[in-house]
Amino acid sequence: MTSLADPLSNGALDKLADAIGAGATIAGLGESTRFAHQTFGVREQLFRRLARRHGFRALAVQDDARAAAALDTYVTGAAGTAAAALADAWRPWRTAEMATALDWIRSFNHDHPDRSIRIFGVKPAQARPADYDTVLDHVRDAAPRRLAVLAAHLEPIRTAHQTDEHVQRARGTHPGRPFAEHARDALAIVEQLPDQDILPLMRRIADFHERSVAGRDDYAGDARTWAAAIASHQRRTGVRVAYWDSIAHTTATPVTLGMAPTHGPQLTVGTVLREQYGPGYVAAAIGFHHGDLGIAAVPAPAPDWLDARLGAAAQSALWLDLRTPDLHRYWNAPATVRVISGIYDPARDAVEHLTVDNLPAALDILVHLRQVTPVHPLP
Repeated sequence: MTSLADPLSNGALDKLADAIGAGATIAGLGESTRFAHQTFGVREQLFRRLARRHGFRALAVQDDARAAAALDTYVTGAAGTAAAALADAWRPWRTAEMATALDWIRSFNHDHPDRSIRIFGVKPAQARPADYDTVLDHVRDAAPRRLAVLAAHLEPIRTAHQTDEHVQRARGTHPGRPFAEHARDALAIVEQLPDQDILPLMRRIADFHERSVAGRDDYAGDARTWAAAIASHQRRTGVRVAYWDSIAHTTATPVTLGMAPTHGPQLTVGTVLREQYGPGYVAAAIGFHHGDLGIAAVPAPAPDWLDARLGAAAQSALWLDLRTPDLHRYWNAPATVRVISGIYDPARDAVEHLTVDNLPAALDILVHLRQVTPVHPLP
């Protein structure tokens, strides 16, 4: 029996994992939302099977190197809890579902010490909230007269570590001036200090804001940088890698985002990996029809969206391998696919999507869930 909480049977998950793992060196397991318990659960169950049945030994996540290192330290046996390991992780990872995933990997590694699963981040090391205090403390001692003006720049922008700047703008809570401008002014102050010991940390803070979604005015991310991190780990270790991220990043061809249509097709991490690995990079997309995400109730998709077409049969869950010749021919066309961002608003549901020029070229595997419920944030 399947249910809302368990949409795919064990048998279906086994077959799905085999379809992904049979030829994949790197598997991009993308979700249409980061807020649904069921989409995360399907991805996590697929990863377990990829590890057990197909020898996958690395998990790449969208986070920075320092945060992912804490996750890796935990799953390889360090003392502590999964929740503590996630304390500095990117907010969408700080859920009970992710903690369960980490505990499973830790248990697997305990039972298979010669075949351990490692976790790494696709982003370079980034600034953390504590870094702002370190910079302010240094200036308080080294140049106290500059402290007030420096704090006036740093205090507003450190809030981006709690709520992304572009989300603040969407919610109407943003203080006004772009955070990257504040960061550049703060950097200029630190650059003028006679003692330059703190300068590298201040540059990291400035880089964090320059490279943010708001700082770049771009939702696509640093596709080549992130892909290089995944490919470098894979080639250095020789292991098979699963990559967890949004469909907007794992898709194997460029995408046009509904929230930024004027930017045109944007390069994705999956596109770069497909260029390098060919069919050895397998892109799987886990989407849904409707449901409650906690942040909002998501209505049924527009009739011409892929999610509506897949949901027409009203099955609780289904999956398709578009590499199958008949399915490849049937779906061989452009497609619009639902994606739910961190600034989702049901009133603007019509723009919460991406489009691809050719669906089978962009996605090898489709997983569709009828209805979803929210993930469970950690306290």
